[in-house]
Amino acid sequence: MLEPATLLCALGCGLIAGAFFAFSTFVMKALGKLPTAQGIAAMQSINLAVINPWFMAAFMGTALLCVIVAALGWNAPAASYLFGGGVLYVAGTFGVTMACNVPRNNALAAVDPASAQAETLWRDYLSSWTFWNHVRTIAALGASALFILALGSRPWPPA
Repeated sequence: MLEPATLLCALGCGLIAGAFFAFSTFVMKALGKLPTAQGIAAMQSINLAVINPWFMAAFMGTALLCVIVAALGWNAPAASYLFGGGVLYVAGTFGVTMACNVPRNNALAAVDPASAQAETLWRDYLSSWTFWNHVRTIAALGASALFILALGSRPWPPA
């Protein structure tokens, strides 16, 4: 059971890394080129749309599976890869999302795109949210790589 679960962790981490990579490399840049009110309105819409069963299953399901794999794989030959991948995803992707990106999303959700403070909030949001998105992208990609390295370690299952 550990090997298929590790494969699912590698795939889930890679999937989430790809979604976050898209935001870091072109989505936020495109939103930043829009007039402030339009950029804010678009991001507010994205932040509502992302709360859906498909994304949540991939994002939160991967976090849960990473914890399970890290815990169950403590005696596997690839234990350090499994533990490292789990910690990197849970802390660096899930944790950063909850501690850094979600509070910024909540602040953006509360602003009227046409208000006087919208411009200042939006400029800060674009830079700070994207910085933390880079962090979680790298963490998810690193976690995926560690789970792939774990899969390359033999023998399976753990002794």
